Amino acid sequence: MAFVVTDNCIKCKYTDCVEVCPVDCFYEGPNFLVIHPDECIDCALCEPECPAQAIFSEDEVPEDMQEFIQLNADLAEVWPNITEKKEALPDAEDWDGVKGKLQHLER
Repeated sequence: MAFVVTDNCIKCKYTDCVEVCPVDCFYEGPNFLVIHPDECIDCALCEPECPAQAIFSEDEVPEDMQEFIQLNADLAEVWPNITEKKEALPDAEDWDGVKGKLQHLER
């Protein structure tokens, strides 16, 4: 079972989670991160490191965010791998906690 990045990462893109991942399974888009489900070893190190609380175990993804399971799998196939922590987006604090950000996802 993999971990999944969900809605609250959009327009925040904190990368604290990337830094602790032992298998480098994070992939980076313009304003969002995803986890490659076939590379994730379910170690759970990333979940508590996410300041936006946007990472869930696949079996604990909230009902209204189920589409993020497939979205992570799809985007991990096309986005570049990220292995080091970077600065969050400039207005991340303004977007943290805003609901319904999927419409703002840049692919």
